[in-house]
Amino acid sequence: MTVPTRSDDKAAARGFGFAFAAYLLWGVLPLYLKLLAHIPAVEVVAHRVVWSVPVAGVVLWYLGRTGDVRAALKSPRTLAMAALTAMLITINWSVYVWAVAADRALEASLGYYINPLVSIVLGAVLLGERMSRARLVAVALATLAVVVLTVETGGLPWVSLVLAVSFGLYGFFRKTLPIGPSQGFFLEVAILCVPALAYLLWLQADGSGHFGPAGLSDILLLVGCGPATAVPLLCYGFGAKLLKLSTIGIMQYIAPTMMFLIAVFIFGEPFDQARLIAFLLIWIALVIYTWSMLKERRKAAA
Repeated sequence: MTVPTRSDDKAAARGFGFAFAAYLLWGVLPLYLKLLAHIPAVEVVAHRVVWSVPVAGVVLWYLGRTGDVRAALKSPRTLAMAALTAMLITINWSVYVWAVAADRALEASLGYYINPLVSIVLGAVLLGERMSRARLVAVALATLAVVVLTVETGGLPWVSLVLAVSFGLYGFFRKTLPIGPSQGFFLEVAILCVPALAYLLWLQADGSGHFGPAGLSDILLLVGCGPATAVPLLCYGFGAKLLKLSTIGIMQYIAPTMMFLIAVFIFGEPFDQARLIAFLLIWIALVIYTWSMLKERRKAAA
């Protein structure tokens, strides 16, 4: 049996601080994006990409890991996988930004609640992982929640499903990148930067862009999208390296819970009986999933 040392405790404390900061920033992000609700989601996402590049670049330079990116640029397989994960995160960002602007932040929070359960299904389908009885029950309850919303609203809760599936696939394929989290993030936004910058230049030439002298507040908010995007992702990457997976698994509910509270109590989005039932089913499913995950970790440790 390995006895934890003081250095282990310090590393865990640093990891907790990084991860908590990441989830806290993600949790309040809807408040920031709401200020940009008058700007098309695609334009906002393009600015998120462009202004994330210098932030991620400075972090890489400070850590002395620029050589990793140069090596990755010489690997066609790494570039192909980075292009795939970049596409998935772009879909996720675009739907999320649109959902907040369209007063559907509640659906976005549901999507990120569902995400861990989607990851279970992806593991079973793509990797052949065996699902325990508890996890099968959790997935069944999540499916029932989707059915309830579909019946009551007359259509699939596509915002929640797209966010959950795109982020689940992003996490799955992101693990295949043979580079660290900060290097991988820089590579993704660097790949996306070329089309994003071309699109923004076209908007400005067309006169429909929002990055102009007439709107100083818009300029500041759009530039701020870079740090608002890069900082929590980098904090999460550093935290995940220093924390146990079970700790990260529990902390991941912080952000969607904050989104939920903001959507209901600040944005005033409708929270009717059908949504209440759906969220209750998801919360019960997550309790079952978390309990089974902690139980498996204890067995493995023993």
